[in-house]
Amino acid sequence: MAITKILYMKDCGNHDPGKHLRQAIDYILVSEKTGENMYVSSVNCQVPYAYEQMKATKVQFGKTDKRQGYHIIISFEEGEVDAPTAFEIVGRFVDEYLKDQYQTVYAVHDNTAHIHGHIIFNSVNFLNGKKFRYEKGDWAKYIQPITNRLCDEYGLSTISVERDEAESSEKYTEWRDGRDGRFIWADMIKRDLDACVLQASNFDEFVRILQDKGYEVKQNKYFAIKPPGLTRFRRCYRLGEEYAEERLRERIVSEDMKYYQEHHHEARIVRVMIPYHLKRAKLSGMQRRYFARLYRLGKLKARPYSQAYKYRDEIRKMHKLHDQYMFLADHEIHSEEDLEKAYAALMSKKERLKAARSMFYKEQARYRVLWKKADRMKELLSAEITFQNGDTFFQSEHEEYVKLQSEIEAQGYSFDELEELRDYYKVKASEHQEFRKDCSKKIRIAESLIREADEDKARAGSDARQEINKNKIDKPRQPVKRTV
Repeated sequence: MAITKILYMKDCGNHDPGKHLRQAIDYILVSEKTGENMYVSSVNCQVPYAYEQMKATKVQFGKTDKRQGYHIIISFEEGEVDAPTAFEIVGRFVDEYLKDQYQTVYAVHDNTAHIHGHIIFNSVNFLNGKKFRYEKGDWAKYIQPITNRLCDEYGLSTISVERDEAESSEKYTEWRDGRDGRFIWADMIKRDLDACVLQASNFDEFVRILQDKGYEVKQNKYFAIKPPGLTRFRRCYRLGEEYAEERLRERIVSEDMKYYQEHHHEARIVRVMIPYHLKRAKLSGMQRRYFARLYRLGKLKARPYSQAYKYRDEIRKMHKLHDQYMFLADHEIHSEEDLEKAYAALMSKKERLKAARSMFYKEQARYRVLWKKADRMKELLSAEITFQNGDTFFQSEHEEYVKLQSEIEAQGYSFDELEELRDYYKVKASEHQEFRKDCSKKIRIAESLIREADEDKARAGSDARQEINKNKIDKPRQPVKRTV
């Protein structure tokens, strides 16, 4: 069985943008790991000068910034494959996935029980200068299926892509929640670790208290814990220097409640007298109702951090109520009539944004033909440079390049001006997108408020009818007077 994963090296800034790419190449080529360089090879570049040649390609096409390269790791099942076979599989993977279009260095490391291959390739296509694009879902559609098929050909076991897709989806949800600020896991974990440090008299007791809170503990090379509700272990040293295993052991001995109180001062409440004319306006009935709901949900703060995963629905509800309350306050909505007016104004704004977007796209469309010619010039740039250096083999490419340049200039633009225009329209498109998203979000909040107001009225009407019916039943029946 072989599992494949893909990483990327980012730009390190103007001083040395390719630092991570260079370090990654140096790492995979260490002779002690690669059978004294027996299991090392390259495509479209020379191993000793791989980084320099990748950098030259970036300079040639003017793409020295942003993502510098990609790093694919193929990990084989322990004892299932030998180094020569793994090296052959990795080489075939490179040929099939990258299709001889990128400068690539690959190696197999045989210095551990799990033999694994490393593939590092340039982010810029050395043939046409286009950047490699990794799209969401490519792992399940292309990368792992190639590894599975190659493993199957060599009689090795394979993994189920569907199973791992489910795991990836779960991890993405976890990441998304953290990104949106809904569950600040690192902060919760640190608070629990601090509490356990204060309670424990030694490290073993510290581990036991953590486990009592529901944490899983892993004590290998790095001390790692997994909170209940998450799918992966967190290495404690990544939470900060105070949470590395060695430092935790020191803190258990040196810290107690007195130390904590001296070094972790709680914020003091300061009373400030506000002039009468500057006091905040009172909340309207509608604002007060949503503020009260938020206040009631504030009890979540008193619950154990390590048990927060149990209250996800309530946390989401709190975020929804917060958005609703801020909407009412920002738009100065004090009644249902105000709410209806705000909703109508937002719908009108949405229509104006829609018309502005249509006009924007029509304006942008005028440049598409010119941008297409500019893109073709980019593809021909390498051949044009070679021709200018005296290689007449690229005569036809040179003529096409000159013709495109003339056609662009005839429209009153230079190549650089077209690129600046392209960047301008990208920024404007992004701004339009943000305006539409913000407007749509506010419309959804307004609709939820209107819907809940209607439900409250219907509920109040139902309660009133029930009360009337109850009074009719409870009221003693008056005797009927009969006349003789």
